[in-house]
Amino acid sequence: MRRSLRTLLLAAALLYPGPLMAQLVIPEIPYDSVPDFLKMPDRIYMGEAVGVATNSKGNVFVYTRTGHTNVGLGDSRAFSKGGARLFEFDKTGKYLREIGVGVYGFNFAHAVRVDPQDNIWVIDEGSNNIMKFNPAGDLIMVMGRKPESLRVPALAPAPPVPAPTGRGAAAAPAADTSGRGPSGPPGSGIPGDLFNRETDVAWDTAGNIFVSDGYVNARVAKFDKNGKFIKSWGSKGAEPGQFNIAHSIAVDAKGNVYVGDRGNNRIQVFDNNGELKNVIQSVGAPWAICITPGAHQYLYSSNSNGTADMNNGEIYKLELDGKILGKFGRAGKLLKEFGSVHEIDCRYENELLVGEITNWRVQKLTLHPAK
Repeated sequence: MRRSLRTLLLAAALLYPGPLMAQLVIPEIPYDSVPDFLKMPDRIYMGEAVGVATNSKGNVFVYTRTGHTNVGLGDSRAFSKGGARLFEFDKTGKYLREIGVGVYGFNFAHAVRVDPQDNIWVIDEGSNNIMKFNPAGDLIMVMGRKPESLRVPALAPAPPVPAPTGRGAAAAPAADTSGRGPSGPPGSGIPGDLFNRETDVAWDTAGNIFVSDGYVNARVAKFDKNGKFIKSWGSKGAEPGQFNIAHSIAVDAKGNVYVGDRGNNRIQVFDNNGELKNVIQSVGAPWAICITPGAHQYLYSSNSNGTADMNNGEIYKLELDGKILGKFGRAGKLLKEFGSVHEIDCRYENELLVGEITNWRVQKLTLHPAK
């Protein structure tokens, strides 16, 4: 059977050499990695580097699972053993400070992002909180609630309402029956401003906030720049517009929203209001996605399936329409190898920072694409 399939592919390639060969052959992008880029101070250690981001000065922020925790959750998910700390380094990798010591919402780290105003946004999966710090490191906004609050009857989710017929696309907010603001997708019973193991955050040029509320609610939630809920879309599943762990999110200069649909092995692209525009496949399981700034934007996506399979672990470079331009890396523990890349910072097209779970590190990469 395998030989027959290869014969058919070869015959097709001979008959239609251009398009098919372009799909079968993905160029390898040469690259280098800076050895021991981040310098940790004595008696402070890097755990799972699940979040990495840079600001306009080039300073590096790492949100890491360290085993330290501020407050135990007291429920069955055992996130209290995960811990979370937020470190800042200068552009050379020198340790500068720790941000958010003692903050109530730091519990089980998932991601960190820096917005165009250099505010630092922390996504904490364990506390169901997204926290915004100003550049000085002061906490200035909190979105979401910790699980303890969800168990208080007065704050319980609104009862479900009938779901709309049809598949895919965006849905208008349901009527507010909870007294806490508009709800999530009709039929979900999700208050719009409550998350359940959310994963990432992004912004459009107007400052609107997009959250991939990924593990349980399986949706994208849109808020205005002040954190007021606007709408959300998506549900659990494999159909177009549905998600099986919406694990990472990014927004391009036109306001299109890209969602790393990890469990479905695809990136889904929506317009600013949640209408499905494109589905990008053939890049494995997109744990981390990132879009570069500038006039010509590129999309990076990591295939980090969390296994020891040496055939996985690569990072893809794509055009925004999904055309694959190249790939680099593989799973492993050595320099220039990756251990489950969980977040990518791509402020510069050919200079990336990648945070790894299983290798407990951040690598600084320099790409050398063909001219």
